[in-house]
This record gives sequence, C-alpha cells and structure tokens, in this order.
Amino acid sequence: MLTTKVEPEWIFPFEGMEIGDSFFIPTLHPEDLIYAINCGGKRIKKRFRSFITVHNDLIGVRAWRVR
Repeated sequence: MLTTKVEPEWIFPFEGMEIGDSFFIPTLHPEDLIYAINCGGKRIKKRFRSFITVHNDLIGVRAWRVR
C-alpha cells in the first residue's frame, strides 16, 4: 500500500524581517516551498531569495529577505 506524507502547514516569519535576515524550513517538497515563499513575499511586497539546502541533517529551504 502506497502512502503519501502530508506536510504541516507552512508559516513564514515574514513579519519583522529586515533585509539580510533568513529562515530555514525543513521539507520533503522544497520546490513547492520556494514557490510559496515567493508568492507570499509578493503579497506583502517583499522579495526573498530561496535555496534548497541541508541543515542539521534535514533537507529544506533557506530563504533570505533581499528587498
């Protein structure tokens, strides 16, 4: 039987982020997370750069506020 893993709802710490601040979110679906960060940033008129990375042996996405 094939089961799919459901990830928790992503909550982004956009509030109070200054240019140069970053956050990391572990995920099994990094492409979906990068898309969600970019769309969320556009909604609040802030720009983020996101990269797939490994942190503490967890694959995920690190995003920096760049504008």
